[in-house]
Amino acid sequence: MDPFIGEIRIFAGNFPPKDWAFCDGQILQISQNTALYSVIGNRYGGDGGTTFALPNLRGKTPMSYGQGPGLTNRQIGSTGGSSTVTLTNSQLPNHNHIPQCTTTTGTPVTNPENAVFTNIRGRQPAAYTTTPNVNMAPQVVQPAGGGEPHENMQPYLGLSFIIALRGIYPSRS
Repeated sequence: MDPFIGEIRIFAGNFPPKDWAFCDGQILQISQNTALYSVIGNRYGGDGGTTFALPNLRGKTPMSYGQGPGLTNRQIGSTGGSSTVTLTNSQLPNHNHIPQCTTTTGTPVTNPENAVFTNIRGRQPAAYTTTPNVNMAPQVVQPAGGGEPHENMQPYLGLSFIIALRGIYPSRS
């Protein structure tokens, strides 16, 4: 079955078949690809006078344009997203960090580093104190996180996206 001009397919090869090209953003001459240009125009790049670009799907996930129920409207040819993201404190849900304790006997130390309770006026508070509002070590109650980006990618499999340069001219319905 002949493809429609401008049809995009997923292909497992590392070369484009005859009359197909990789969807890699390459610039083509309008004069040599008038049918394809009339289908996709220069929405993916090029000057629109003598050149146009193929869609660039390298490192991208295709999605349908338009607006689904409860979703953001996407324009044909628009791009977005990020392969990494840095979360801010406002993006984290409210949560608690529960102190980890043990029932084993330890050696008392005044104001040990990274302790839950801190030295109050030169003395170590007991973990079982009945005094309300005992100060805690600053590192226990301060925000955590390094402000570093982390990967934001779904599982993937690298394949080739190809576009038909020639074929059946699609009629508009």
